[in-house]
Amino acid sequence: MVKTEGPRSLYNGLVAGLQRQMSFASVRIGLYDSVKQFYTKGSEHVGIGSRLLAGCTTGAMAVAIAQPTDVVKVRFQAQANVSSARRYKGTMDAYKTIAREEGMRGLWKGTAPNITRNALVNCTELVTYDLIKDALLNSNLMSDTLPCHFTSAFGAGFCTTVIASPVDVVKTRYMNSAKGQYQSALNCALTMLRKEGPRAFYKGFMPSFLRLGSWNVVMFVTYEQLKRAMMSARVSWEAPF
Repeated sequence: MVKTEGPRSLYNGLVAGLQRQMSFASVRIGLYDSVKQFYTKGSEHVGIGSRLLAGCTTGAMAVAIAQPTDVVKVRFQAQANVSSARRYKGTMDAYKTIAREEGMRGLWKGTAPNITRNALVNCTELVTYDLIKDALLNSNLMSDTLPCHFTSAFGAGFCTTVIASPVDVVKTRYMNSAKGQYQSALNCALTMLRKEGPRAFYKGFMPSFLRLGSWNVVMFVTYEQLKRAMMSARVSWEAPF
């Protein structure tokens, strides 16, 4: 890509990607603890079922709200970075062109597989992180510090890639397909299986793992540090003068 399209091609869809992460993350991660408490009715004991339900709920909510940003991101990342092959001039042009040529439904193309994918990713990321972290703390292998957060996040990234990769491949293929190429996401998956075999569902596993692994480490480590800083600030605010 660098040789044929230039270094900037590696950042195709960056603006849409930032829009996607801000909207997705604020819902699926920001509401996770609140939804988890809702399902447990405020109980201190949180079972794996409640965690899975909370992950599925916030993951599906995030897709319902932010699906257009994901469609534009996928289209941008797939287009060649040469003027003759570019489908869109910019991020806003992509939103307008898709809405004009494919209707508003075009901006929500692939919502069903994306809900499945995001529910799986959210469950695996958040629940696996919780479980690995709890196991490390309960067995006294690590304390609740940066190394524990890093290890838990890296493990969550690997598990997420294994579980979500097939859905991710189908979602990306379907969202980037020409109009009428596939009848549905299921038809896309069956076509892939028939023409390319089961291994097609794990195409790009290593770059996907590098992306999800690094994302999980950055996200969870940052989240834990911010949470700790906010708790410290709250204690200092509530402390008597």
